[in-house]
Amino acid sequence: MLGKYFQWHKSINTVKLPMKLITNKLQIPAPLQILQFVFNPISWMEACAQRYGDIFMVKLNQPEVWVSNPEALKQILANDNQDFRLLKNGNMVFEPILGRHSVITVSGDEHHHQRQLLMTKLHGNRMRTYGQVMSQVTEEVISQWLVSKPFCIQSQIQSITLKVIMQAVLGSHKGKQAEELETSLVLMLDHIRSSPYKVLQLYFPFLQKDLGAWSPWGKFIRCKAKVDRLLYAEIEENLKKSDESRTDILSLLIAAKDKNGESMTCEELRDELITLLIVGHETTATAIVWALYWIHKIPRVKEKLLLEINSLGKFFKPSNVLQLPYLNAVCNETLRIYPLRMLTFPRVVENRISLCGYELEPGTVVTGCIYLVHQREDLYTNHWQFNPERFLEKQYSPYEFIPFGGGERLCIGMAFAQFEMKVVLATILANCQLDLVSNTNILPQRDGLVTGPNCLIEMVMKRRLQSESNFLAKI
Repeated sequence: MLGKYFQWHKSINTVKLPMKLITNKLQIPAPLQILQFVFNPISWMEACAQRYGDIFMVKLNQPEVWVSNPEALKQILANDNQDFRLLKNGNMVFEPILGRHSVITVSGDEHHHQRQLLMTKLHGNRMRTYGQVMSQVTEEVISQWLVSKPFCIQSQIQSITLKVIMQAVLGSHKGKQAEELETSLVLMLDHIRSSPYKVLQLYFPFLQKDLGAWSPWGKFIRCKAKVDRLLYAEIEENLKKSDESRTDILSLLIAAKDKNGESMTCEELRDELITLLIVGHETTATAIVWALYWIHKIPRVKEKLLLEINSLGKFFKPSNVLQLPYLNAVCNETLRIYPLRMLTFPRVVENRISLCGYELEPGTVVTGCIYLVHQREDLYTNHWQFNPERFLEKQYSPYEFIPFGGGERLCIGMAFAQFEMKVVLATILANCQLDLVSNTNILPQRDGLVTGPNCLIEMVMKRRLQSESNFLAKI
């Protein structure tokens, strides 16, 4: 099997690094580095940083220079299309899930066009119109929780964020078809994130073989086919009955034209929809779960946050959560201590440059290591501690705090995710008194393509604080 991997690895189009200029390079074979990155990413990155410092070379699907120095990251991310360009086909690990036309997998003009198109729906006033949906969906889910009965918080929060993004993308999260799509999406993702062994399929293409309905990849592609069928049905239905009054993202994409006046194909629409549905719920759900864990793990954080939320009064608009500095600090510290994304998207050096004292030739692939930046003791004193106050005491630069990446690949859903995180947390804390079932320390591990808790987190509702919504009916 590994022989097939080496044949594939030699055949892909990668750029050779000037290894004589980079002395900080891992000596173990690429397949073993991939295994470390998949099974034990946190400890592996920490060990690399401890041994090699701010810059070192790894070899996953291609040789890459990893950087964790903020000044070097500024040099990289602030110079997209100058000294650096985005690596074409640099995100192909996502293609089996998201498709060839996703805003994440495309590059160049196509990426720029799709990015501009989607940004209009995920920022500003349009984004805030989803606040009521976020609060209402959260209240629907928490209304099913029973006093004194433990439950798994991960599945509950995933249900909330998936319903919210389905409403934003498709215009509805209710009905038989929506419920079937929700169930199918969760099953499909479980075949990737339920075990590091399954994540390996994305990094080793020779494992992507359909050996029948009970084989790992066979199960995945059958679940994916069902999701595709439901999405194509949704697309066809919307194409047949155009409605200019609709404000969902699918309607926007259907109406959009490229620079040649061409509409998006059904395949292109499918790839954008699956990208938004997956990225728009999985990452946000994991962030909210981590936040709830830390809030209830540290009593002073919970007490201070509840005081701030209660200061808004019994009824407040979802948009009011944007005015709460401590809630913002709690969310930022959650995204700092265990960032969901471990790496920025890779760039390629265009012009010979000096980075962290090393000369890099054109063609060198460079990637920012988000996790290592967020663990720097010179930036974050006692970096292993959850301390929201650090974000009240200091304004960090976009190269010191980078949970959503940066440059031209800054996450398009950043504002939407931050807003949703705050609305969902405020809704839960204003309506329920929760506790952790166990005070056991939860550690990070790979959860599919994000950094999630290493076990299921059980919580219990001690009492329901209010019988009616804290939110106004209108934004």
